[in-house]
Parts: sequence; C-alpha cells; structure tokens
Amino acid sequence: MQTKTQMIKEILKSAFGLFIFAVGVYLTIQANIGLAPWDCLSMGASYRVGMSYGIVHTIISIIILGIDVMLKEKIGYGTILDALLVGNYVDLIDHIITLPDFNNIPISCIMVIVGLFIMGYGQYFYMGAAQGCGPRDSLLIALGKRFPKTPIGVVQTVMVGIALLIGWLLGGPVGIGTVISVFGMGTALQIVCRIMHFEPRDVVHKNVLETNRIFFQK
Repeated sequence: MQTKTQMIKEILKSAFGLFIFAVGVYLTIQANIGLAPWDCLSMGASYRVGMSYGIVHTIISIIILGIDVMLKEKIGYGTILDALLVGNYVDLIDHIITLPDFNNIPISCIMVIVGLFIMGYGQYFYMGAAQGCGPRDSLLIALGKRFPKTPIGVVQTVMVGIALLIGWLLGGPVGIGTVISVFGMGTALQIVCRIMHFEPRDVVHKNVLETNRIFFQK
C-alpha cells in the first residue's frame, strides 16, 4: 500500500511534468510555423474571443474533462491538473521569457523539434506519476471503446483532424510546424521513453477515488 507522502510526490511529479510539457508547447508556438491540432484549436479560439491562449486552452480542457466524466473514463488528479495547468503554464512562461517569433524556416523547424522532445520529457514525468491520463488522451480512449471495430489510430486521426479543422476555420496557425508536430510528437516521445527506459503501457494509473483512499486512510 502506498503512503500519503508517496501520493503527494506523485501529484507534484505530475505538476512538474506538465510544466516541462508547457515549455515545449511554448517553443512550438514561438517557432511561428504552425501548431499541433489541439494547440491550433486553442489559439484560433483565443483570436475569436479575445482571451489568452492559456485561458482558452484551459476552458477547452475543462470541457473535454467534463465529456470524459460523462463517458465514465478514469479521472485522476493528473487528469485534472492537466486541464487546469498546461495552458496557464504556457501563459506564465510567455510572461517570463521574451523569445521573439522566428521567421527563419530552418531555425523554426529545429525549434519545433526541440519543443517536441521537451514535451516528450514532460510526458515522461507526467505519465510516470501514474495519476491519470490527460483529458484528450482519456477522450481518445473513451471514443476507442465506443468504436471497437475501428483501429485506435483511425479514431485518433479523426479526432485531431476535427480539432485541426475547427482551429484552422477559427484562424489558428497551420503550416509546416503542424505537419512536424502531427508526425513527430509520437516519435519524439518514443525516443525519450527509450532513453529513459520507460514503458508507458506498464503504468497503472490511479483515479481520484483511489488516491483519496490512500490520503484519508487511518
């Protein structure tokens, strides 16, 4: 049985990993050559409503989290932290760091790739905390269960394709950075996992109730 101290460490590890992930997202935004589908959606919506990327990202994440709950997916403290922190972390980093938008395509491409690897390390810490998947990953799992005959890769492609289409229609930036992100994010994570000798599929995530039982055990 895990202890309360271990639970606190896992939650802090999750929050730390999400911050590292947000640093990577920030770099892909500053590269200025197009965003990954979900980021494109958040950025496009932010243009329309006049709010910061971080606030809109948080609102969308909370909406997706609500859908996950309705679809009865496992929700952990890490899932909740993901919804609440990543977008706000990006806004915070943007206030602290004054990187300019780049207009040099080769440098921007390198910046996106570096950002993807930093995001991969963030995912390593976050997933290793075993406090639940992110809202979007939980949604993918939920949809996959409801379309069992459809390959999960196809479900993911349709899901992120819809997010990208809406983001583009809202004016979100789409470009070569989008292509690099779509095809490079999984590869970067895979390389990071090999370097860190980490297998995400071996992690048994805890939901909020399971964590609370440990917190409030006598």
